[in-house]
Amino acid sequence: MELGFITAILPDLPLGEVLEVASTIGYDCLEVCCWPPSKAERRYSGVTHLDLQQMLGSDNGAEVVLRQFSAAGVTLASLGYYPNPLSPRDEESALAVAHLRCVIEGAQALGVTRINTFVGRDWTRTVDAQWDRFLATWRPLVDQAAAAGIRIGIENCPMIFTADEWPGGKNLASNPATWRRMFSDIPDPHFGLNYDPSHMVWQQMDYLKPMREFAARISHVHAKDVRVDQEKLDQVGVLAFPNLYHSPKLPGLGDVHWGKFFSVLTDIGYDGPVCVEVEDRAYEKTLEDRIRALRQSYTYLRQYIPSLER
Repeated sequence: MELGFITAILPDLPLGEVLEVASTIGYDCLEVCCWPPSKAERRYSGVTHLDLQQMLGSDNGAEVVLRQFSAAGVTLASLGYYPNPLSPRDEESALAVAHLRCVIEGAQALGVTRINTFVGRDWTRTVDAQWDRFLATWRPLVDQAAAAGIRIGIENCPMIFTADEWPGGKNLASNPATWRRMFSDIPDPHFGLNYDPSHMVWQQMDYLKPMREFAARISHVHAKDVRVDQEKLDQVGVLAFPNLYHSPKLPGLGDVHWGKFFSVLTDIGYDGPVCVEVEDRAYEKTLEDRIRALRQSYTYLRQYIPSLER
């Protein structure tokens, strides 16, 4: 396994400086955010540390990026882009699908074998009512990724935190029942999961058992913790907006039992990236706070992921 972080927490730094942070702390790898340059619509989105259209339009764009990583001694583990390809807004979904194709092309040019994203969802409709659209959208994307030898990791976040995401959320792939159906209808092994245990915790679900069942589908892991405030949950119930009763935390500061998590992760033979995802508001006031969050997460998780020999 390699220990890294997703670059969304450092949106104000260019890629070169993000690499310097990673190298100085000791991280092995990065998941690099590559939204098309645009205004962010939500926290941690719209981050463009790597402009893939610009890179692909340059004769040596990929080579320049890879030289940056090599000089820093950090691996480019994955590309991250988390839109809503199944949005009921045609323009939004078309842009998402088009840029996902660009992400796959960019990964191929860089020699990267993993990209991470959401499958999306029309939050106003049931799962059954949009299943045909899901298949029509994702089968061609998976075919493109498979032809390039790239694994797609779908993060298991429901994206149902705020009023505009209610009642269905903006990502179908949030639970094992849906994963079974997804992988039955799209059996290609290049279509898998970017597994984040924190989303299972606040949904009151077992986050260890699915790791064994879907071991072959886990292509990437996010290390994010979460704290459920039971007193608040008792007041509003699980049908309330999750932000009313849970808080994302740094690894080790929430309800995920990381020893058990890594015990299962090693049992199933996972040897890919484990990337810290910082969404802890207690560490977001300044750039120094966010870098401190990356240092603290690194220190905590190194007990489970020994440093690589270089």
